[in-house]
Order: sequence, then structure tokens, then C-alpha cells
Amino acid sequence: MASNIGIVAMATVTLSVIWLWRMLNWLWLRPKKLEKLLREQGLKGNPYRLLGGDLKDFHKSLSEAESKPMAISDDIVPHVSSYIQQSVNKHGKNSFIWFGPIPRVTLKDPELIRDVLNKMYDFPKPDTNPLYKILATGVASYEGDKWSKHRRMINPAFNIVKLKILLPLFFISCNDLITKWEEMLSSDGSCEMDVWPFLQNLAGDVISRAAFGSSYEEGKKIFQLQKEKVEFLMKVIMKVYIPGWRFVPIPIHRRMKEIDRYIQASLKDMVSKRDQALKAGEVTKNDLLGILMESNQKELQEHGNDKNVRMTLQDIIEECKLFYFAGEQTTSVLLVWTMVVLSRYPDWQARAREEVLQVFGNQKPDFDGLSHLKIVTMILYEVLRLYPPVPGLGRTVHKDMKVGDITLPAGVQITLPIVLVHHDCELWGDDAKEFNPERFSEGVSKATEGRVSFFPFGWGPRKCIGQNFALLEAKMALSMILQKFSFELSPSYAHAPAVVITLQPQYGAHLILHKVEI
Repeated sequence: MASNIGIVAMATVTLSVIWLWRMLNWLWLRPKKLEKLLREQGLKGNPYRLLGGDLKDFHKSLSEAESKPMAISDDIVPHVSSYIQQSVNKHGKNSFIWFGPIPRVTLKDPELIRDVLNKMYDFPKPDTNPLYKILATGVASYEGDKWSKHRRMINPAFNIVKLKILLPLFFISCNDLITKWEEMLSSDGSCEMDVWPFLQNLAGDVISRAAFGSSYEEGKKIFQLQKEKVEFLMKVIMKVYIPGWRFVPIPIHRRMKEIDRYIQASLKDMVSKRDQALKAGEVTKNDLLGILMESNQKELQEHGNDKNVRMTLQDIIEECKLFYFAGEQTTSVLLVWTMVVLSRYPDWQARAREEVLQVFGNQKPDFDGLSHLKIVTMILYEVLRLYPPVPGLGRTVHKDMKVGDITLPAGVQITLPIVLVHHDCELWGDDAKEFNPERFSEGVSKATEGRVSFFPFGWGPRKCIGQNFALLEAKMALSMILQKFSFELSPSYAHAPAVVITLQPQYGAHLILHKVEI
């Protein structure tokens, strides 16, 4: 008996020592080793501080920015990404900050950005807080062979032929929005409103129709729940990640899991019904889910029931969740900032309207016409430059890797600060912080001089697969809005771009709309 107690005690002590060693290594020894290696490469940053690193200062900077609106200006970097900007100004273009015990190297050089984004297998996406997976995984977060398989199978859903088929669905949603706004006009043909929730609903409406067609009403419910989940997730991810904390049944974790269970069950039911219809020989519906399942069916026919080449039911569900999240977020923020910017630059608003009326008159916009809207395209590119949907991209280093002349040790992460690069005067000229769509008059390649200095949808092999979908939807919506309304900033508008995963207007977008008489 005594010997058993001794064995248990020894085992307990051994496990405690191992645990303490691992904690010491995670919280101090490893961070200090990485700091030494980074400084040997000429990279600069603050000295590591136990556990939090720069997080306290980072959060303080963020809280100060979010405590009040900024002056109305397109120079948003000090408001949106002040801490990284301060770090770059203090330590140089290629510097690092501490996100807890992990150093994040900031790279602003377009050649280094090209190198990182081209080498997708050497610089995978970081292993972020597992709660992200409740929001969406899918092709955007997969790596290696699984990413290749999913990308290949999803590609058909976003080619030009399929986008043309989806265009009538875009029109229905946009027309519903226009009708709502027209009903809100007062007798003098004007109305003051916050357009932000309307544009969020528009984008959710489009993705619900485009992704699920006949299951549209159920799609809207999922869209609303996804929005709720994003708000909860932002509260969680801004804290130091503690392994296992997500399993603690606090109210926010319970609600997120409850939402996820509902979404999973709803999508499973929709996918199962489509699968049964396909097996019964019914014609595939021309929505994203139908196209995805048709692609999966072809893989099954060509390779048999090989799990390595087909998507499972769960795989398809995750891609559907991603359709919702990415499809709604990207387009809604692009449209809201476009309306805000055009409210401030009435000459560009007039030029865009003149082009739209010249191409379409008061008729329904068609695919060919939308493809030839030069001024509208220039405006959208410039808005994406100044207000990129995602302010930065993250990558991780699993083994020692060389980037340019820098050797990055395994264990560090990389930040590619899109918003800082897009506003860099060395790359874009003295007017980099100003709205000037003319810079895109000869296309993106000419504007960037071939450098990776404009990447609102990412760049390289992992460039966002839904880019053309988002831009086509934005062109359709903006064209129809310009056909019917002119708009200006309301006196109650407060300019406060804020990062809620994507770059959103913290206090909404209060504009005054006026009916346009053609």
C-alpha cells in the first residue's frame, strides 16, 4: 500500500515538473530565444514582457481609437492600426510586436510580401484561436492537399459562366433594397438613414439566394446567427489565447456553441435534401450549393468513393458557412465605404452616375454593361485601397525560413499589414492617403507598377476565390443605387472605421438620400 502511494506521489511530482517546465518554456525561455534570433537578423521590437508581451499597449491603443470618432478623412491608419503603425515608425518597416508570448514580424516590403504569399506551403495561415472554427473553416483556412482539393472543386462555382447565371439573383436583392429606400422617402424626395444595416442585409440577402436558392428563408436565419457569432468572437479573440479555455462553459462560449449547433443542423438538412435530389436524378440548381455538390458528384464518378478526392457532408457544410461569412462581410463593407466616400466627393459620384446612366439608362444592369464600367471600377478599387475589407493577413513559420535577406525562426508569426501598405506614400505617392480613383485609370498593374502593393483580396495562389463575385455584386448594387439616388453625409455621421474581423463603420453610416429624376 505504502509503495503504491509512493509511486503515485512520484508520478505526481514528475508530471508537475514536466508541466512547470513546459509553462516556463512557453512563457519565457522560448520567447526570449526567438527574440534573440530576430534581433540577430536586424529586426527590432520591444523587449518581451512576461505573458502579455505588447498586448496591454495594443489593447490600450485600440480602446483609445474606439472611444471616439476620428476627423473625416481617408487617412485611417492611425485610427485602425495605430499600434502597428507606431511600431513600424519606431522600429522600422520590418519589425516585430509581441502578441502574448509569440512575436509577430511585420513585413511592409512588397517583394517580401510577394515571397510570403507565393510560398503558401512554407508560410501557412497561423493556428489561431480554435473558436474561429465555429465561425467558419472551409477552403480559406485549409492547408496542403485538403486546400488544393477544395479549391479545385469550388472553382467552378465562381467562374464567369456561373456568375452570369447568378446575376438575376443579385438584381432581385438589389431591387428589394431600392424599393425599401424609395418607400422611406419623404414628400420632398429625400430621407436620412443609416445605410449600414441595409447594406449588411443586402449582402446577406444576396448570399442567401446565391448559395441556397429555394432555401432562402432558412438562409436568412443562418445569416443573422452568423452576425451574432462574429460579435461574440471579437470579444474572445482580443485576449491572450489560453489552451483549453474555450471548453469552460461561460455564457459567451455556451451561446456560440448553441448557434453553431443550429447552423450545423440547418445546413446538414439542406445539404442532405440536395444530395437525395441529385441521387434521384433531379437537375442541379444553379446556386452555389448546387454547383458545389455537382462538382463533388463528378469527383465521385471519376474516382469512385475515394475519401481523398471527394468532400464529405461536413466538408460541404463548412464551405457553406464560409460562403455566408465571406460573402456577406466583404461586399457589405465595400459598399458602405463606397457610399461614404462618394458622399464626400460629389464630383466622383456624379461621374459614376453619368457613366451608369450612359450604359444602362434606367434599365436593368446586365453582365456586359457591368463589365465595361470603367469609372465605377476605378472607384471601387480606390475604396478597396483606402478601406480594405481585412486590414491585414497573418502567416506562420513552422520551420526556419528565409524571406529576402531575413531568416525567420520557427515559432514566429508574420503580419502583412494591408492597410499600412495601401496607405504607404513611398509606394503610392504623396497623395497615398487621399481618394484619387484616377490612379487606377489604366488598371491595377499600372497603378502598382507590378508590385504587391494592392492586395485587398489577398494575393498569389490563395487569393480570395470570391473576388469576382464580390465585385460583380458591388457593381450591380452601386449601379442601381446611382440610378435612383444621390447621397450626402448626414450631419449626424461619425467617421470611425473599426475592425470587427472586417473594417466596419463603428457608428453606422448616416447619409441623406435624394431621389434622382432621370
